[in-house]
Amino acid sequence: MTYCIGISLDAGLVLTSDSRTNAGIDHVSTYSKMHRCETNPDRCLVILSAGNLATTQGVIQQVRRDVQEGQPRNLNTLNYLADIAEYLGDVLVNKIRKHTEQTGFVPDATLMLGGQVHGRNPNMYMIYPQGNYISTSDETPYLQLGESKYGKPVLDRFLTRETSLEDAAICSLISMDSTMKSNASVGPPIEMLIYPRDQFRTPRHYKFEAEDPYLIAIRHEWANHLNRAFRSMPRFEGHHPLSNGDVNIF
Repeated sequence: MTYCIGISLDAGLVLTSDSRTNAGIDHVSTYSKMHRCETNPDRCLVILSAGNLATTQGVIQQVRRDVQEGQPRNLNTLNYLADIAEYLGDVLVNKIRKHTEQTGFVPDATLMLGGQVHGRNPNMYMIYPQGNYISTSDETPYLQLGESKYGKPVLDRFLTRETSLEDAAICSLISMDSTMKSNASVGPPIEMLIYPRDQFRTPRHYKFEAEDPYLIAIRHEWANHLNRAFRSMPRFEGHHPLSNGDVNIF
């Protein structure tokens, strides 16, 4: 399983992903789902991937080859993130169609594109197996890939466009930890990339192993604060249960 988060803020972007691709009883494998793209100096682009591993590897290889061979349509020739998202969607659809025609199996995958082109705003795009895409909004400044339900509440509660990069990074790690707590198929190493607006060539890229002291500190502090908050909730004193006369019993 997979869990990836892309957060789009006024100050820049935060992208976070786990690395677990298989989690059986006796077999756990990992593979990076965060792909930093080699691009022109006027842009910074990062792709997150989820779904069939052969498909996502094929897409990344094709995208890199298009740049190396100077194809008319590649990451460096398109000047709007939406156009790059559409290009990635076309590559994705072609890879899925090719494998489907050869085997009869539909190896679906989903991509997330984050970045900035000079003169434009940074943003995040979700690209679906059908090739269409969506972006973040002022109301929902984040996107999720994969096992999203466990880590969504903390993102909804704390993230706005005005959130700082540091706070958004911590929020995404809490979201990731909440997901790992409830689903063993999501796991470390955890990768995080912090991209300050208009920097282009200087994203901060981190990798947290399972026993990383900072990741453990985040987990313990969040658990401790949740426990204290729970124990401070108002008690039921003063509220009386319904009498039998108030309940429809049959």
